[in-house]
Amino acid sequence: MARSKLDEAAIRAGLSKLDGWTLAGDGASIRRRFVFADFSEAFAFMTRSALAAEQLDHHPDWSNVYETVEVTLNTHDAGGLTRLDFELAARMNRFAGAASS
Repeated sequence: MARSKLDEAAIRAGLSKLDGWTLAGDGASIRRRFVFADFSEAFAFMTRSALAAEQLDHHPDWSNVYETVEVTLNTHDAGGLTRLDFELAARMNRFAGAASS
């Protein structure tokens, strides 16, 4: 998948298709907080997401505290957002399903 930096219009269009994700203050990354019923659900989500990240060769900046997973996505080598960020975000949304808020 291409690692070409997206322009502002493409970023807005990508965000319009992703529930729960917002543009970070730096304008070069997107963020989302996922909240699950418990640690096991959060960890299962992270496991599925890690496998997808490996498949895409694109890895999130994230943290986990009990039932909460905070995710920030950007493409470091492109210096901003690329299609990879939006693809991984979409997969994460699917993995979270109705379990997150």
